[in-house]
Amino acid sequence: MQQTRFFTGSHGQTLVADVVGDGPPVLLAHGGGQTRGAWARTVSALVEANHQAIAVDMRGHGESEWSPSGAYEFGDFAADLVGIAEQLSERPALVGASLGGLAGLLAEGELRPGIFSSLTLVDIAPHMEPDGVAHILGFMRAHLVDGFASPDDAAAAIRAYLPHRQRRDKPVNLDRYLRKGDDGRFRWHWDPRFVSSVTNDQSDLATERFAAASRNLRLPVHLIRGASSNLVSENAAHQFLQLAPHAVYTDVAGAGHMVVGDRNDAFSEAAVAFLCNLGMRR
Repeated sequence: MQQTRFFTGSHGQTLVADVVGDGPPVLLAHGGGQTRGAWARTVSALVEANHQAIAVDMRGHGESEWSPSGAYEFGDFAADLVGIAEQLSERPALVGASLGGLAGLLAEGELRPGIFSSLTLVDIAPHMEPDGVAHILGFMRAHLVDGFASPDDAAAAIRAYLPHRQRRDKPVNLDRYLRKGDDGRFRWHWDPRFVSSVTNDQSDLATERFAAASRNLRLPVHLIRGASSNLVSENAAHQFLQLAPHAVYTDVAGAGHMVVGDRNDAFSEAAVAFLCNLGMRR
C-alpha cells in the first residue's frame, strides 16, 4: 500500500515522497527536471523483491517545496538526502539517477560517509561529456519562460528530445511533470532557478569534487550506464571504476542517458539483483 510521507530538507523545506512496501529501505532520487513518478515501474520491482521503496521529489521538483533562496547546487541536494536518511529508522540503499546520483555521491563520499547501505549511480559519473550536458540543459531551457499551450505540446517536446524511444500506444500522463500557470500555460513542475544553479555547478572544480567523493566510497557501489548515453562515455565509466575499483558495473544496451525510462525492464532487473545479492551476503 502506497503512503505519502513528508521529510524535512536541510534548509527546513518539505520534501514529499511515496513510500511503498516493507523490508530494507531503498531511497530513489530522480534526475534533474523529473519527479518521483519517474520511478513508478522500478518501485513495483523493488516491492516484489521485498524491499521498501521511498521515491522522493527532490527540492524544487514536483510536490516538494521550492527553495526560498534558490539554493539548488549539488551540495544542497546532497544535504537533503543526508537529512532524509537520518529521518529513517534504518540506513537506506540509495539509487540516484543523474542529479540524484551526483547528490548521493556527495552525500556518501563527502558529507556523511556511512549514511547509506549501498549506492547505485544511474548513468552519472564524475567525468561527463560536455555535448551531453549541453543537450540536457538545452532541453530544460527551451521552454523555461513561455511553457507550453497544452500537455500534448510538452509530450511532443519530449519525443523530439528522445527520438530513439519507442512510441507508446497509450499516451504518457504528464500530470506529475507539469503545472498550469495563471496564464493558462503549462510549465515543467520544477523551479526554473534550478537550471541556473546547475549551470554554475558545471566546472572542472565540480568534476574534481565528484572524483574526490568517489575515491572516498567504502560501501557497495553499482554503476548502471546506458550503452548509448551521450553524457557518460564508456571511458568515463572506466575512469570511475578506477576511482572506486570495488564497484559493480552494468551497461544497459538500447538505453541512453534516461536509462530508467528507456529500458526499465533491464534497469530494474540489474538494480534489484545488486540489492538482493547484498542482502544474501549479510
